[in-house]
Amino acid sequence: MSWLHSFIPNPWLRTAVDLALLSMLALVAYVVARRYILRGMRKLIDESSFSWDGTLFENRVPHRLSLFIPLLVLEMGMVWIPDFSPAAVERIQRVIGAGMFGVGALTLAAFLSAGHTLYLRSSAASARTITTYVQLTKLIVYMVAAVFVVARLLDESPWYFMSGLGAVLAVVLLIFRDTILSLVASIQVTHLDLVRIGDRIEMPQLGADGQVIDIALTAVKVRNLDRTVTVIPTHKFLDQGFRNWRSVMDGGGRRIMRSIPLSTSSIRFLTPEEMEGFQREPVLAEYLRSTALSGDGSAAGRPTNLGALRATIIAYLRAHPHIRDDLPMMVRQLELTTEGVPLQIYAFASEALLEGYESTQTEIFDQILPMVREFGLEIYQRPTGRDLAHLESSSNRLAGNEAGR
Repeated sequence: MSWLHSFIPNPWLRTAVDLALLSMLALVAYVVARRYILRGMRKLIDESSFSWDGTLFENRVPHRLSLFIPLLVLEMGMVWIPDFSPAAVERIQRVIGAGMFGVGALTLAAFLSAGHTLYLRSSAASARTITTYVQLTKLIVYMVAAVFVVARLLDESPWYFMSGLGAVLAVVLLIFRDTILSLVASIQVTHLDLVRIGDRIEMPQLGADGQVIDIALTAVKVRNLDRTVTVIPTHKFLDQGFRNWRSVMDGGGRRIMRSIPLSTSSIRFLTPEEMEGFQREPVLAEYLRSTALSGDGSAAGRPTNLGALRATIIAYLRAHPHIRDDLPMMVRQLELTTEGVPLQIYAFASEALLEGYESTQTEIFDQILPMVREFGLEIYQRPTGRDLAHLESSSNRLAGNEAGR
């Protein structure tokens, strides 16, 4: 640049011109790297059969690396500015060095994001999430980079600042207590595999009932059944109880346990005419034989309409295509209450998802409820205002008939 300096006698103006030219050169190098080199790399990657190189571009790893080029041009070009004092050059190079530490941290974080993206595309991602570990590693990278940036700007050793981190951490622990608790809990939740993305969980105390859609460093997002989203601090999973439906979904069977209250006054022994008619039904004929004889051939008891209903329901459940016959199945009486005899249906639906499960359960009780009347049984139901008004009207009518006599 000596020929240019001969036309500019003022040293300050020469320095300004040199800095402007150097800055333009760094800008040109950056534009060339972004517009031509990266485009050429992208074209080669599109033609490549590897998938990981495309992931690097998706997470902007080459774009972050390209930021080193103008910084290197500035650092090397500073020695070609003769009118700068060594102290000024040293200060500017400290700023450039601090910028390189920052760009290095951004590049390393982009590499971590690319690795995480590749992991999410693998089959192992469905079994265990590493989002917490990736975010924690990024946080450590940024913290370390911040120490090195400040140390480079102040021209001090990084260990000088790290020696004072103890007092700073004490203040940070006090201010960001909940965040740090969630940070530690996030590692425990991930390590113990308590929650995964896609799990159906219930945490009533926080109003969460739905599917886990994101596990971040300090919070878990749950999309509820009503399509709202609940954000739960991660440490709440260790402080409070919650229900995870993963084992139900993985096992392919979801329990049906519902009771029908039967009026005790409607339970009775079968009449000879009913037993004669039931003999023509294979299921009921088998029930009559098992009731009539015990294991040693002696008399076991008299068949009832409730027992016949139980036998019919069991046969119906065993023949149902959406009920697991390899899991426990029973129709049992619960303890007698003031509301009658609860008849409980206990079985497992083969469909664990909510829509299929509810459809199967509804279909089953659509068939069972009408069966009750076929056996002379009545479902207990508390009297309503209409029932009481009808009873009062009937009483008044009877009283009027008696008075007319």
